[in-house]
Amino acid sequence: MKDELYMQRCIELASSGLGNTAPNPIVGAVIVYRGRIIGEGYHKEYGQAHAEANAINSVKEKELLPCSTLYVNLEPCCHHGKTPPCTDLIVQTGIKRVVIGSVDIHHVVAGKGISRIRNSGCEVKTGVMKNECLHLNRRFFTFHKKKRPYIILKWAQSADGFIDIDREPSAKKQPNWITSKKLRMLVHKWRSQEQAIMVGTNTAIMDNPKLNTRLWFGRNPIRIVIDPKLELPENLSIFDNSQKTIIVNEKKEKIEDNIKWLKISCEPSHMIKQLMSYLYEQNIQSIIIEGGNILLQSFINQGFWDEARVFTGNQFFADGINAPLIKGKLETINEFHKEVLYVFRNK
Repeated sequence: MKDELYMQRCIELASSGLGNTAPNPIVGAVIVYRGRIIGEGYHKEYGQAHAEANAINSVKEKELLPCSTLYVNLEPCCHHGKTPPCTDLIVQTGIKRVVIGSVDIHHVVAGKGISRIRNSGCEVKTGVMKNECLHLNRRFFTFHKKKRPYIILKWAQSADGFIDIDREPSAKKQPNWITSKKLRMLVHKWRSQEQAIMVGTNTAIMDNPKLNTRLWFGRNPIRIVIDPKLELPENLSIFDNSQKTIIVNEKKEKIEDNIKWLKISCEPSHMIKQLMSYLYEQNIQSIIIEGGNILLQSFINQGFWDEARVFTGNQFFADGINAPLIKGKLETINEFHKEVLYVFRNK
């Protein structure tokens, strides 16, 4: 039971790096000496020291390390990348017991880190809170298993199942809010945790969204906008050069400042697969899609989604644009006063 207790702490620490480590996984590490935590750390940012190194470096009495246990939610790396191999550091410190939550499926590790530590004479225990550790790094594992980003669908719908009212083309270009500002802050937090965000042409025109994290502290995601015929006016917020932006279209390939026009087939049955392959090649590990009914339903119908976060407000529209239809495993229901968040998983 103690192993689970310290692994839970690893998971808590690892979560602090969400949004900053991709395409690396999020990892936390804890060092325990005779039932007392003497060191801990997490992977804070891509290119910086890994969790194991931060935990070891935090230990003041290094002479205790050979008699201590290292806990880590993911198998330590054994290759040279932006940083030296964590396995070498573990062996050098003389730590004699390592407890690991889940095996790393990346081909450069994939069990080799465990073998390296065991061959040094260290006792290694694996699979502690395995399911929780796999869920924690679901973006990383999906990226390497399916060769595409982890896909999160997000929308808000009225109490009677509409995603928006019918709006005239001449209507003011701004969102028709269904949720409260507190929940919009939560959405901006979510944006800071993912590498990219996507909307379609209609959402870009009617809402003129900034697609940034202005209501939360964190990195802005890469904006991806589907605009097959290049119909979007240049005065929209997505063209303000404030963050990296990809315009998916069928007409031109060009890079100008922070904006890239990506030319691919925009026929739905081809576009999604092509675009996900492109994002995989660009090391984009996760994406949140906040588009309208057409874009969201296209991803649902083709099975290109992993998680759906659906807000239901307390307003009744009576008529308008229907919310997407989704079938999946209902994982959680969270109530926020009169608003409800449903989280689905793709079976």
